[in-house]
Amino acid sequence: MGFFDSIRKGLAKTVSVLNTDIRDIFKSSGRLVDDVFLDELFEIFVKTDMGVAAAKEITEEVRKQFFSRVIEMKEVLAVVKTKLKSTLAQPSAPIVFAESGPTVIMVCGVNGSGKTTTIAKLASQFVSEGKKVVLGAADTFRAAAVEQLTVWANRLGAEIVTGPTGSDPASIAHKAAAKALEMNADICIVDTAGRLQTQKNLMQELEKIRRVINRQIPAAPHEVVLVLDATTGQNGISQAKHFSEAVQCTGIVLAKLDGTAKGGVVVAIRKQMNLPVKFIGLGESAADLAVFDAGEFVEALFAGMESEC
Repeated sequence: MGFFDSIRKGLAKTVSVLNTDIRDIFKSSGRLVDDVFLDELFEIFVKTDMGVAAAKEITEEVRKQFFSRVIEMKEVLAVVKTKLKSTLAQPSAPIVFAESGPTVIMVCGVNGSGKTTTIAKLASQFVSEGKKVVLGAADTFRAAAVEQLTVWANRLGAEIVTGPTGSDPASIAHKAAAKALEMNADICIVDTAGRLQTQKNLMQELEKIRRVINRQIPAAPHEVVLVLDATTGQNGISQAKHFSEAVQCTGIVLAKLDGTAKGGVVVAIRKQMNLPVKFIGLGESAADLAVFDAGEFVEALFAGMESEC
């Protein structure tokens, strides 16, 4: 399966909503662009969790170009896709690597967001590129997370640093960074315990982990990646804001995109937070983590509609 087909498959639920609803407002050969039409179009985009601001911008662009004209579906699609690609545009490199020494990636997120699975997928990609990887299992309060990460490390041939259940997460992060330096590793990925963005004491713990890593390796962590569960939709915006305030997130991995009809939340995140979406999770296997590409993503959202225009 090609890259585009993988994204299209992962976005199947969102694509189904968009395709069905947009086709429904073009039941005849053309449609007059008036306030009723624009309201219908606005509601379609809001339904995918793009957010009110982005949905309004898109419909206003359609209004500006076509108001009081009878148009075909392909004309609307062209405008919508151009606008979305512009909104989602971002640097192409998903990971900014250290100029020398190990690149440290700190991974955070709420409980159940898919952090551990995402780390395994990232590690798998780095190992397949021939990189030496160290994993730091700093989610010390959940034995299952440490066990899961250990299984993945053994399977991939990555080094893993663990500690006793309930031990200080910052100490594990420190040991992982030290191990990466000792091994001359290319990548060090530090897992952290899941926490709600409103739990101030746990958010302060994240700040401590970041400080400890930085003392060990200046300029680290080089990436602070927030894993968001796409099925939570707009709640992801609140998570992104709070985590960014605490640990200066550098980007987002949007996991479980294949399980939601609200894939438009990518647009809302880029619009409100201006954080790059680095990867998108499209399934359970290690290969189901795709580098986010705005053009491919937008084309996949409307895949199949052009042939009907």
